[in-house]
Amino acid sequence: MLLLFDLDGTLIDSAKDLATSINYMLKTLNKKTYDEKIITKWIGNGGEVLIKRALSGGMEIKEIDEKEFLKAKEIFFNHYKNNLANNTTIYDGVIETLKNLPYKKVIITNKPHEFVKPILEKLNLIEYFDGYFGGDYFEEKKPSPLPLLKVCEIYKTPIQKAIMIGDSKNDILAGKKANIKTIAVDYGYNQGEDIKTYNPDIIINDFRKLLEVI
Repeated sequence: MLLLFDLDGTLIDSAKDLATSINYMLKTLNKKTYDEKIITKWIGNGGEVLIKRALSGGMEIKEIDEKEFLKAKEIFFNHYKNNLANNTTIYDGVIETLKNLPYKKVIITNKPHEFVKPILEKLNLIEYFDGYFGGDYFEEKKPSPLPLLKVCEIYKTPIQKAIMIGDSKNDILAGKKANIKTIAVDYGYNQGEDIKTYNPDIIINDFRKLLEVI
């Protein structure tokens, strides 16, 4: 069995640190800043999309000057790199559950790859995983099925023996396109939408319930 985990909104609550870095970027560019609850809805499609949504002031991305985007990206990435887990926390039950899941465990996240290992190390989560893959590790991000299929290949696991576990439509859609079973946690971000809309195979409201359903 190969368990594929999303990171933000599934294992960790990173919204506060992401929002802080986004608002730092906006303030540096003399632009309007936003409440953390608003920024949280923009999380899920990787760093570049998050930046573009912030510059657009909403989910719908407007035309952005390339120079401005590159400057914003530099500001955000540098700030976030130095403030990765100031206020990021692990969700209740995650560590005890990971300790008791006797299967291969891999993280597939849309977060840029360079940030994944430092966060896992700072939160003492890295020891529970056999590998981790950021959003720029493969040619495509979730909701594309490609990262899931590639990871199954890497770990020599047939798709019938893999499960995708995440909080957002990107995780569920990627799993469905890959013909991989999906488990959704209902406490994450999912851009303000109800995860039921995307018909995961199982929905849980507590990470510890993975021990019952897998």
